[in-house]
Amino acid sequence: AAIKLFYMDPPLCVADFERHAGAVLAKNAWDYYSSGANQQQTLKDNVDAFKSYRIRPRMLRDVSHVDTALKVLGEEVAFPICVAPTALQCMAHPDGEKATARACAKVKTCMTLSSWSTTSLEDVASSSGSGLRWFQLYVYRDKELTRRLVTRAQSAGYKAIVVTVDTPILGRRLADARNRFTLPPHLSLANFKQTETAAKLVTGRQESGLFQYTASLIDPSLTWESVRWVQSLTSLPIVIKGILTAEDALEAVKCGVQGIIVSNHGARQLDGVLPTLYALSEVVAAVNGHAEIYLDGGIREGTDVLKALALGAKVVFVGRPILWGLVHNVSHTHFLPKLSRLPIAG
Repeated sequence: AAIKLFYMDPPLCVADFERHAGAVLAKNAWDYYSSGANQQQTLKDNVDAFKSYRIRPRMLRDVSHVDTALKVLGEEVAFPICVAPTALQCMAHPDGEKATARACAKVKTCMTLSSWSTTSLEDVASSSGSGLRWFQLYVYRDKELTRRLVTRAQSAGYKAIVVTVDTPILGRRLADARNRFTLPPHLSLANFKQTETAAKLVTGRQESGLFQYTASLIDPSLTWESVRWVQSLTSLPIVIKGILTAEDALEAVKCGVQGIIVSNHGARQLDGVLPTLYALSEVVAAVNGHAEIYLDGGIREGTDVLKALALGAKVVFVGRPILWGLVHNVSHTHFLPKLSRLPIAG
């Protein structure tokens, strides 16, 4: 059946896809995807930070042939936009993470799969062939469970482990608390056996099911020694996600990580922290080339990508815009190529 659009067709920008998603998604899903922590100041700041920078263009530079390809941790991508780990994608469309992985493989960029995927990491891998995939890891209290996730990701052909370090407890997300968020009954956290506690969210009386899940299962004692322990489990490169300061960036370098994602978790953890673009320069300066530096958060325009690259990011990762594209078109075959042209077209 034809899709009813809530903007002028064809969609011309990320905002068009977002408006459509807001109109057609169930409230439980829309609020989960779109909201930030507390009063959502950082959610606004992440986007507004890009607007505070101005571009000094140079003219008469032959752009008749532009090559945006580059290597990320030794693997080639077609352009400097990769896909951040966003959880529970099957709430956006039944094909969820598999559709995202297929699209990333088609346009030759990197997909990062969330631990909290609604499709198993093996099924995502088999759906996207030789596409470049990284696996995002939460460190559970159950260390054997964590070890198995890492081992499975390596066996399934994922090329890096992305350790999220900014979630010892889940951020206070008011919309989810009001909705007492939980997954629709036909979905589960598919990277875990149905008999495991880690596979299910339980609706809380005053909190979201995900808040309770994190409080009971995710390790709040995570330290740099925990990062070293994850390193001991795998030969894959380790990327740290959630760094906002020079001090923590230096600690990451001491640990020998290969990549750092400057991230505030899409403004979903601690409200009032720096927008990621403002944190980027000090992290780049501190690391001084000893690890690759990436950025996520607030990217909505091709010029946003340009600004992040100019300030030292090697690539950017986008999260919510991918979800809006998924709502609109299951295969992303129209959406991701549009996004991939943004660094050129602006």
